[in-house]
Amino acid sequence: MTKNRISTMDGLWVITVLFFSLGFVHIGFSLLGLFCMGFPFALYLKSGEKLWCKKYCPRASLFLRILHKISLKKPLLKGFTKQNVKTGVLIYFGINVFFATMSTIMVSLGRVAPIDYVRFLIVFPIPVAFPQLLQFTISPWLLHLSYRIYSMMLTSTTIGLILGFLYVPRAWCVICPIQTLTTKKPVKIQG
Repeated sequence: MTKNRISTMDGLWVITVLFFSLGFVHIGFSLLGLFCMGFPFALYLKSGEKLWCKKYCPRASLFLRILHKISLKKPLLKGFTKQNVKTGVLIYFGINVFFATMSTIMVSLGRVAPIDYVRFLIVFPIPVAFPQLLQFTISPWLLHLSYRIYSMMLTSTTIGLILGFLYVPRAWCVICPIQTLTTKKPVKIQG
């Protein structure tokens, strides 16, 4: 980006900071993360382009804002851009969404207790209790889903910050599941 040109993405980093901050106000606000998971596909279906990735992704904006001056800017590892790495990340997050969905259903049926803590990489509990500045009750399944969404967003943002520091600010975007799913793949014609 040139210094004289203002991009749509310049101020969107605030949304990412707001999302994580609202998790401290009340974890129920994490349900807003569903918007960030669904809206990119709505944009893609309407336009046929990766508009989310190019113009509207608040996480990409955050990575650019925080890391543009401190990134080590090392070249990406050769295998990092290969389809099998992208597919592996997509499968991991697909499994995460599947577990979040199925466990939320089980909580709603009363078969398991909701988790009320944040996890990193699906399995590692973060040993810090998040303060809840607003005290109001939501149903157990919404509480569970809120923590699962916050956990997914925190995991991917943390990985993105690490990759962005080591390589280029938007290194995460290369393997981001949204980017992978909204990239048109060339059709191979047989014969």
